[in-house]
Amino acid sequence: MKRKLRHDGVLITREQPADVLHAVPACLNCPHSANDSPATNRKRKTVPTPSALRTQPLEPIFALATGTARAAIAVMRVSGTGSDAILRRLLGTLPAPRKASLRRLWRDAVHRTDALDDALVLWLPGPANYTGEDSFELHLHAGPAIVSAVASALVEAGARPAEPGEFTRRAFLHGRIDLTEAEGIADLIEAETEAQRKQALAQSEGRLGTLYRGWADRLRNVLARQEALIDFPDEDLPPEVEAALLTETAALRDEISAHLADGERGERIRRGLTIAIVGPPNAGKSTLLNHLAERQAAIVSPVAGTTRDAIEIVTMLAGVRVTLVDTAGLRETTDPIEAEGVKRAMFHVEHADCVVQMFFAEAAPDHLLPGALPVCNKIDLAPAPFTIEDVPVLGISLRDETGLAALQENLERRVRELTASGSIAPPLTRARHRAAAMVAHEHLKAALAVDWPEMRGEELRLAMRALGRLTGEVGVEDLLDTVFGQFCIGK
Repeated sequence: MKRKLRHDGVLITREQPADVLHAVPACLNCPHSANDSPATNRKRKTVPTPSALRTQPLEPIFALATGTARAAIAVMRVSGTGSDAILRRLLGTLPAPRKASLRRLWRDAVHRTDALDDALVLWLPGPANYTGEDSFELHLHAGPAIVSAVASALVEAGARPAEPGEFTRRAFLHGRIDLTEAEGIADLIEAETEAQRKQALAQSEGRLGTLYRGWADRLRNVLARQEALIDFPDEDLPPEVEAALLTETAALRDEISAHLADGERGERIRRGLTIAIVGPPNAGKSTLLNHLAERQAAIVSPVAGTTRDAIEIVTMLAGVRVTLVDTAGLRETTDPIEAEGVKRAMFHVEHADCVVQMFFAEAAPDHLLPGALPVCNKIDLAPAPFTIEDVPVLGISLRDETGLAALQENLERRVRELTASGSIAPPLTRARHRAAAMVAHEHLKAALAVDWPEMRGEELRLAMRALGRLTGEVGVEDLLDTVFGQFCIGK
């Protein structure tokens, strides 16, 4: 319902939220796993989705959940309205729900035409399953001919191949997961390190979404009090009502501010860290890269300027994915190719999470690059300075490997510092989370800065919309293709 308010000759049109006083939907006893076995059932809240996204029953889709690599077993997933009819066509009768049974698959079970395979079958009626709609799984022998024949039979029965991420998209559309949980599932599939796995698992289980919905619930109550002040100005509501809503608004602002001030820890764990190795020619940058990579990744030569372009290799440090970047030697040059290499080296310095600045004792720099870890090589020839700009210098010798263990420990400590959490709250993991949280924070600040109730109410509504965008409850239609397009087919 739209309301028009006039104040000092200014006309304002604002949207009156229909759900300000509504409670969050109750929990369903529903499992998150695709198997939906009774042993793994756990209570999960249904997640509100925008009304524009609530769909009519969706056509059945299918895909391999196990990929196409050579294996003993291939798992074919099917989900959508009419899945029960398709399974009857393949088997003749439906198996007991959520119990694995060994059955013969037919192209047409009624007429017993074209036996396809003997498969383990799981019938998973909705809504208590991953997608929230009728689903089933076929655990097939993984021969390409079998998989192809079963796929052909599914198409004949009325199913179509799934798009990337379509099963998880349907889980979101049916309120089984929110958008942050969907992103956590995508990150879990892509996780390469222990830190990524732990963070993605916590997000896929709803820790981040629970935090955001908790803020939204509290803001909804604040907005309800604000609406009362707007709608009943002549009712002499006690001053405690306004005082309480301002106190709660300030508390939410401060909590979101602390959430934003996490040093991008979650994003760093998700994408991995970048460590740039820089310094003058022949400082030992490529040799150090090879040592940390434990392989000959870069060409090493006594000729100055061997490395003209950045060389990137991926390794693990302290359980975190790290990209090491070997750069061109920093020096003044008239060679246009070398000059471009120096320019690219400085680009990596500006964008790296950590910079290792290498040099010789005879040519120690007077100044360090911002935040750099100073490393003096060739201490077998000359001693390293103790400090540069009050920063302790780490001395090493790549020739006899003196100090390399200390350097490794130092880098691992830096990695832990860059990814460590000073809070038990789940971290931001994506740029869109940070952007929406910043918008909510700014509107809460604005709400506290105005005295006009109608303007304060509008700022609170805009903050509420930003929080809803985080979990996918409002205004995310333009995001869905981006989010779910990251998934593999079959998830």
